[in-house]
Amino acid sequence: MHYVYILWSKSGNKFYFGYTTDLKKRVENHNNKFSKYTSPYVPWRLVFYCAFDNIHKAKDFEKYLKTGSGKAFAYKRLLTKRKTATE
Repeated sequence: MHYVYILWSKSGNKFYFGYTTDLKKRVENHNNKFSKYTSPYVPWRLVFYCAFDNIHKAKDFEKYLKTGSGKAFAYKRLLTKRKTATE
């Protein structure tokens, strides 16, 4: 499987959009400071992921999410905070 994922850092108040074939390991790598861009903002929390059978579709979706309109779509449709009865 191919995954497109979004991480969120509370410490940096930042989102990170990425692609991987091993989601668990990739999130661990981000939190263990193996990624130059994300290391200053640990810890990271996985807030969204989507699985694809096709590598090209996954990479195209990741590329789209990193554009201005893709980020707007993600913030509006994928990252909206849904309140629950306990909040």
